Amino acid sequence: QVQLVESGGGSVQAGDSLSLSCAASGRTFGNYIMGWFRQAPGSDREFVAGISRGGSSTSYADSVKGRFTISRDNAKNTVSLQMNSLKPEDTAVYYCAAKGGVAITSRYDYWGQGIQVTVSS
Repeated sequence: QVQLVESGGGSVQAGDSLSLSCAASGRTFGNYIMGWFRQAPGSDREFVAGISRGGSSTSYADSVKGRFTISRDNAKNTVSLQMNSLKPEDTAVYYCAAKGGVAITSRYDYWGQGIQVTVSS
């Protein structure tokens, strides 16, 4: 099992950048595929980005491709989401997640508590 804690959220203006970080507990961080999801008010939670165990493979939602970058540091048990050129529609609660298995975009097993990102126009 892994416990996840997000940090780095906040309120920014459209066009600004923001970096989210997720710290994972345990000594088996490298065994998990990691991902970021988000949920806006009144909407379902949606996949944002995911990264393979070693970091060599990533996947992004079309809405964030070219603006967001996911990365991980297995030595520090952290996964990050660099968000550039933020838009008001990026406003949501962002969740860090972990999973076993193979597919980066399929069901995740472990979730952080979420962190708010607000982008104003």
